[in-house]
Amino acid sequence: MKKFKEKNFNLYAPYPTIPCIVLVKLKDKINGLSIAWHTLLSASPPLYGICVSPKRYSYELIKEAKEFTVNFIPFEKSFLFAVFGRISGREMDKIKTFNVEISESKIIKTPILKDSFISYECILKNEFETGDHFLFVGEIVASWEDEKFFEEGLPNLKIYEPCFYLGKDIYAKAKFGFLKQKISREEIEKILKFKNRI
Repeated sequence: MKKFKEKNFNLYAPYPTIPCIVLVKLKDKINGLSIAWHTLLSASPPLYGICVSPKRYSYELIKEAKEFTVNFIPFEKSFLFAVFGRISGREMDKIKTFNVEISESKIIKTPILKDSFISYECILKNEFETGDHFLFVGEIVASWEDEKFFEEGLPNLKIYEPCFYLGKDIYAKAKFGFLKQKISREEIEKILKFKNRI
């Protein structure tokens, strides 16, 4: 039975989600944070949105640096999500402490994660206050893609094990593989034609 609520909502309905790690460099300081709330916002121009709490150290750095990278890593590297998600850059240099390997970007100053299978270089274009978080909108100006993880531009699930974030520090992978199903507009139109004949 469904329970009606007017407060204390369960906000984990959109989960599991594929998290990312955002890096930012300001002067000689490089910091990173794990983000579960992120999304593509536009294809032309290519815009990517990340939601960051103003309590986070990276919030200050992104506002000043006006750039960041978005990095996606496979499940086998999920320890990095905990490193960047639960330890503040105010306390320590997470990159040096945990020997996180990074590579230089081509257009912006902020590096990318060496372990990522795809990374976006983003220049900050806008920001919006959305309650207790800010939505940073970055324009993707370059990407770094490990082609073996993709097939015809789509994730190759024979090679790539996505890391799913369930919430509350729990990460998971699909143990028994994926059931893939393509439902095109043409298939929907066939269903509509069939219904119209009934």
